[in-house]
Amino acid sequence: MAPDEAPKSPLDPAAEPEHGIECEPHLRFIRDSAIIAYRNLLTILRVPTLLVTATVQPLMFVFLFAYIFGASLGGGQYREFLLAGIFAQTVAFNAAFTTVGLAGDLQKGIIDRMRTLPMSRLAVLMGRTLSDLVVSVLSLVVMVGCGYVVGWRINGGVADAALAFGIILLFAFAMSWIGALTGLFSPTVEVAQSVGLIWLFPLSFISSAFISAETLPGPLRTIAEWNPITAVSAAGRKLFDNGAPPSFVPATGWAADHCIEYAVACSLVILAVAVPLALLRYRKVASK
Repeated sequence: MAPDEAPKSPLDPAAEPEHGIECEPHLRFIRDSAIIAYRNLLTILRVPTLLVTATVQPLMFVFLFAYIFGASLGGGQYREFLLAGIFAQTVAFNAAFTTVGLAGDLQKGIIDRMRTLPMSRLAVLMGRTLSDLVVSVLSLVVMVGCGYVVGWRINGGVADAALAFGIILLFAFAMSWIGALTGLFSPTVEVAQSVGLIWLFPLSFISSAFISAETLPGPLRTIAEWNPITAVSAAGRKLFDNGAPPSFVPATGWAADHCIEYAVACSLVILAVAVPLALLRYRKVASK
């Protein structure tokens, strides 16, 4: 190495392997995904205001529903019922990070730069969704702390609580792939911001995240009963052992009786559909 040549970082995708040894394909994919995830997390660290949506907005929902609406919906029992729904809604909304992030990379030409590098195309999307999964973990940590402040408690066992958080994070990962697909179809960041929220708001509110789905009229009740956010919320409440207020009509039907299995199945189906579609769209965009 020349005296004035700076050593290359191991995280530099352009760095060549030592002694001419090439990485195995699966190891290259893991390495490339980690590099992209690291790059995205560095962006968040340098611009911490990007975390406002993932932290401040869920806090607003907690205090709004817990104290403004909660007094007429069941008080302390409603607050225990509420938190699992807030968890599911928060990680669903975090899909907007992926949408806006990918749209921004496209608009700035960063995707074009990545296309010229010897790296897996799937790694670009995987790195983005993994970094946003870290954001969802941070959101959950904030929400758990806020939940304990307003009176929410984990009444179930440690293993059940770990399973509940695992289901929520699996759903977060699945939703981020929908966000990736949306971002790849968005021509600008401004469009991505709008489109990313248009479908998330009805998805989260036509569910049992905040109320019992049984109180909704006709078709809306059917949509809410089979809504993935309802399943994730119900699975969380069941595993956290958080009951509903006595005034709430208990949910019935197969989706309610098998909420844990259905929540996992919803996330896996979303991944099975969204991942190949996002990869196909990325190839079309990157080849332009």
